Amino acid sequence: MTPHRYPMAPLIRFTLISLYLALVLPLPLLAPAELQPWLWAALPMGLAVILALVSEQVELSESGIRVGHPAWCSWLLRRGWQLSWDQITGLTPVATSQGGRVFYVRTQEGSAYLLPQRVQAFEAFLSRFSQQSGLDTSSIGRISPPWTYQLLAALCALGLAGEGLTGFLMLQQR
Repeated sequence: MTPHRYPMAPLIRFTLISLYLALVLPLPLLAPAELQPWLWAALPMGLAVILALVSEQVELSESGIRVGHPAWCSWLLRRGWQLSWDQITGLTPVATSQGGRVFYVRTQEGSAYLLPQRVQAFEAFLSRFSQQSGLDTSSIGRISPPWTYQLLAALCALGLAGEGLTGFLMLQQR
């Protein structure tokens, strides 16, 4: 089996990036003049961190599963895990405080690793994971329905449009 990579779902990536921008872009404009250069400098650094966070990917291969980040940001974000298929013994569902369910991959040693549920081509990912691990994944769904991210993305886009319009009008008044 050639390795299959599953990045974060594009809708979720877009939503998280646009949320960052909607919340942070106005700050340099609202800050006192002496802080503005610092905030303008911090803005791209924060964006780089957000881009690194949403670049997490899952790789399924003949030998096992690996969750991590690409080389360009793995030095910064050392999170991640890797298991061979024979180490995996089960899945444990855990209810979230928002009413959803997450699943932990259990190992022979008793360790638990969060199963990614925000990946692109989620159904294909679950099918391959089930096929390779021998575990039943039929009860696993996305952590939240797509409409929640669609709504948040629309609100972020509206916020960014409003901020852009406000910035444009402020420049026109000068």
